[in-house]
Amino acid sequence: MSTIRVTKLLRNVLLLDAGCTALTGVLLSACHPVLSGLLGLPPAFMLGIGLFCLAWAVGLGLLSRRPATSRALVRAIIAANLLWAVGSFVLLGLGWLQPTSLGVAFVAFQAAAVAVFAELQWWALKRGAAPAGLRTLAA
Repeated sequence: MSTIRVTKLLRNVLLLDAGCTALTGVLLSACHPVLSGLLGLPPAFMLGIGLFCLAWAVGLGLLSRRPATSRALVRAIIAANLLWAVGSFVLLGLGWLQPTSLGVAFVAFQAAAVAVFAELQWWALKRGAAPAGLRTLAA
C-alpha cells in the first residue's frame, strides 16, 4: 500500500469538499420538507441524501487532518465523487424521480460541483505524488 503525505493543497481541497458537502447535508436534512415542494424530490430521499452528506463530510474532514494517508483511499474518494456526479445525471435521465425545473437545476449543479471536487482532488494527488517516506527524507 502506497502511503502519501497529505499536502497542504490536498488538505485544502478535502476541507473545501467537506465544507460544501456539510452545508448541503445541513440544508437537505434541516429543510427537506420545504425543499421537497420546491425541487419536486421526495422528502425521505432528500433527508437520506442530507444525512449521507453529513457523514461523508465528517470523513473528508478527518482525512484532511491526517499527516499521511493511503493513495488508494484518496483515489477511492475521487472515484466516489465521480460516481456521485455521473449517478446524479443518470438518476435524472431514468425518470425515477419527477423533479421540478428547479430540482433538475439543483441536481445538475451539485453533480457538476462534485465533479469539480473530484478533478481538484486528482490534481492535488498528482501534484504531491511523492510517497510520504521520500518526502520526509528529502526535507
